[in-house]
Amino acid sequence: MGKINIPDLLLYGERMTLECKTAKSALPKSVWETYSSFCNTEGGVVLLGIEENLEEFNRSKRFSVSGVKNPAKMIKELWDTINSDKVNVNLLRDEDVYEESVSGVSVVVIIIPQAEYLARPVFINGNPFKGTFKRNFEGDYHCSESEVKAMFRDSNEDGNDGTLLEHYTIEDIDLDALHGYRNRFQSQNPDHVWNADDDKTFLRNFGCLGKDRNTGKEWLTIAGLMMFGKGLSVRERFSNIRMDYIDQTNLMPDSRWSDRLTYDGRWENNLYNFYSLVIPKLTFDLKRPFILKGIEREDDTPVHKAIREAFTNMIIHSDLMITGVLKIIKMDHCFIFSNPGTLKLPLERIYHGGASKARNPRLQNLLRMIGLGENLGSGFPTILSAWKQEKWKTPDLREDYDLRQVDLRLWMVSLFPKEAIEELQNRFGNSFDALSANEQAVLVTALLESEVNSPRIQNLLDLNMIEVGKLLFHLTNTGYLISAGRGRGTTYSVCHSSAISVNPHHPININEAEINIKDPEINTKDRQTIGFLRERVLEYCKTPHTAKDILSHIERSYQYRNVQVFIKALVEQGKLVPENVNIKRNVKYVVSDDFRG
Repeated sequence: MGKINIPDLLLYGERMTLECKTAKSALPKSVWETYSSFCNTEGGVVLLGIEENLEEFNRSKRFSVSGVKNPAKMIKELWDTINSDKVNVNLLRDEDVYEESVSGVSVVVIIIPQAEYLARPVFINGNPFKGTFKRNFEGDYHCSESEVKAMFRDSNEDGNDGTLLEHYTIEDIDLDALHGYRNRFQSQNPDHVWNADDDKTFLRNFGCLGKDRNTGKEWLTIAGLMMFGKGLSVRERFSNIRMDYIDQTNLMPDSRWSDRLTYDGRWENNLYNFYSLVIPKLTFDLKRPFILKGIEREDDTPVHKAIREAFTNMIIHSDLMITGVLKIIKMDHCFIFSNPGTLKLPLERIYHGGASKARNPRLQNLLRMIGLGENLGSGFPTILSAWKQEKWKTPDLREDYDLRQVDLRLWMVSLFPKEAIEELQNRFGNSFDALSANEQAVLVTALLESEVNSPRIQNLLDLNMIEVGKLLFHLTNTGYLISAGRGRGTTYSVCHSSAISVNPHHPININEAEINIKDPEINTKDRQTIGFLRERVLEYCKTPHTAKDILSHIERSYQYRNVQVFIKALVEQGKLVPENVNIKRNVKYVVSDDFRG
C-alpha cells in the first residue's frame, strides 16, 4: 500500500477502514480488537495519536492531533505483542508500521491488510469464539458464533458442499432432475465413461454420494441433496435456505410481479430444477443477432453467457449453512442475483479477475460439466466483458456484512443514457455540463440506481477510496448529492432541487456576494446553487422550523457544514432569527421582520 497521505485520509476516507486512537504514552489495548476486525473484514488503517470526535459532522474539525510521546517504544511494543500469542496470526510487514509527522507531532501509522480467506478468522487471546471481531460502520464488534464457524468453513480448501448428510439417501433424490441432468451431461460429453454408470455410481463420481468410513453407510452430500434432492427433503434439511425468482418487468398497476417461481408445491425445489426453470425466463426476450456458425445459426451471445455465469456464481458461492435466499429479480433494465454469504476476495481483486475458490466446488463441477460456468477466476471478467461490449454500466457487486448477503446487479443501460442526461440538465441547468466526466458519471449512476456508495463508484470509475471520497465530498457540499447514513454506510442520492425548480419571483432575494463561502473548491455556479437554496430556506422559514426540518426541506443531510452554510450564515446576516434558544435541541428559526416579503 505504501505510505498514506494522512490529511487526505482524515478528510476523505471511510470510517469502515479507518480507526483513530488517542495513544500518548502507551499502546491502546483496543488496538488488538481493531487488528482482528480489519483482518476479518476489508483491512484498514489505524492512526495512533489522533483523536476523533464522532459527534462532529464537519470532517475538517472531527479530528484532533495529540501525538505520541515515544513512537519508537510504541512500535516496538506493537511488534513484541503481535509476535506473541496475543493474536493467532501476524499479517503485518515491516513497512506496514511506521512513524509519521502530522502538525509537528509524531503519529504511529499501522496499515492492516485483509486476511485471505484461508487465514480467517483472525482472533485474539487464544479463543476464536470470544476473540474474533469484525468491522462495522461505527467500530469493532464481536463476531457471533455462526460468523466464526462460517470463517472456519471458508478456510477449508475442500469447500462446504462435501459434508455427508446422515440418513439422506438416494431415496431422497428427484430422479427426473437427475436424469434430466444426465441427458445434458451426455449431450455435452458423449464419449464420457460415466455415461454407462448407474445412478448411484454417477452420483458417487461427482461427490454427491459418499460413504461414512466408520459405519460403511452411504449418505448424500450437501451437493447431492441441494442439486438433485426431492423438494420436501431439501426443505426438511435446509429450512434455512430458499430459492426465489421474481419477474418485475411489464408490471400491471398495483402488481408486485408479473411472474414468480418460489416454494409452492408445483415443482421439486432443488438447484438443478431452479436453474432449468429460471434461465429460460431470464433470457427469452434478450436480443439474439443473426449470426451464422458454419451453416447453423448461433443464438448464444456474450450477454446470454454472462447471465448464465451470474446464475452459476450465485450457486457456487452461496453459504448454504446460513439463513438466506438464492434470489433472482428480473427488472426492465436490470437483473439482480442475491446469495447468502460474504465475498472471499476483496471487491477490487474480483473486478480485476482474482481467482476465487468456490464455497461449493462439487456444485461448481456439476455445472461446469454441462457447459455452465467459466474456468477458475474468469467468471466475473466474462460478465464484465459482455457488459463492456454492450456499452452498459459496469455491473455492481455489493456485500452486506450485517445481512451476510452478496448482491450482483447487472444494469442494461448505458453509462450516459440520453434520458438521464436530460433529467440532470433540467435539474441543474448549465452547471451539470460544466462538471467533469467523472462527476457526471457519479450523478448519472446515482440517478439511475436511486443511490450509490463509495465502493460502487470506486469500481465503476476504477478510482481509489481517496479519489472517490473527493468526488463525493465535492458533489455533496455543492448541492448535487444528498448523503444519508455515516461512515461506510453512507449512501448518496441526487438532489431533487435545482435552480430551475426555484420560483424566480420569490419576494426574498440573496445576492451572490452575500454567500461568502471560503471553501476554494466552490466556484461561481456552485455559489449560485447555494444562493437559490438559501432563498428556499427563507421562504420556508416564514413560519418557525428546526434546523433538521429546514435541511430536510431543501434535501440536505443534517450535518455540521450544511447547518453552517444554510442556517448559521443567514442568522449572521440577520435574515434568520433563532427562537426558544434556551431549549438546545429544539431551537427554531424564523425569517426576521426586516426580510419578510
